[in-house]
Amino acid sequence: MKLALRINSVIYVFFFFSLATIAQTIPANKYGLKVVDSFDTYEQLVAKNSNKQLVDLEEFIPGIKIDIKYATPDNFTGKVLYPKAKAFVRLPVAKALLKIQQALKEKGLELKIFDGYRPYDITVFMWGATELKKYVANPKEGSRHNRGCAVDLTIIDSKTGEELEMPTLYDDFTQKANHNYNKLSKTALKNRELLKSLMTKNGFSIMQAEWWHYDFKGWKNYELMNISFDDLIKNKPD
Repeated sequence: MKLALRINSVIYVFFFFSLATIAQTIPANKYGLKVVDSFDTYEQLVAKNSNKQLVDLEEFIPGIKIDIKYATPDNFTGKVLYPKAKAFVRLPVAKALLKIQQALKEKGLELKIFDGYRPYDITVFMWGATELKKYVANPKEGSRHNRGCAVDLTIIDSKTGEELEMPTLYDDFTQKANHNYNKLSKTALKNRELLKSLMTKNGFSIMQAEWWHYDFKGWKNYELMNISFDDLIKNKPD
């Protein structure tokens, strides 16, 4: 038993220092943040910890609906920010969303994904694109989206594909989007609570100002990323 514990301790120490060594090679940007912008570095991190893999939700959850607003001009910037309509998240996030999708399907409902992983450069652009700074992440800190640990989403009816009534549309920068705002229809309140209940039961926490945004537990354990969608698609595992 003591030998096994000693071996496990050695493996843990080796694993920890391997990750630390990789982290040391990531240069700090002008804000002092270490942002992974090399696909080789990303692959090294995944090789050490498979949970750090960014997975394509459409492949991980077949049939899941996506509506990636930032791949179109239909977003608050009015610009196309993503080259392709894709939703990537870290592996544990994908596993949690799969459980939520399965629970919703029992009710004749499903998830619709608006956004997942967001390259750091996009966060920089967003910061400069609006004066409403409380609704966008500060590049000095980075975003949970940059870590692949945040997701923007809603619920749809499986039969019709229509979104359930929620407090606002996606990316609505008004008080109505806040979780504390209750001057809403009973249906909108009920649907917001359903989404919140399922998400929080499966390891997510709310963002107070945005009913559609959820952060995954342990997000601090994942690096800020600036890996392009093109690189993720081109180099996806077989």
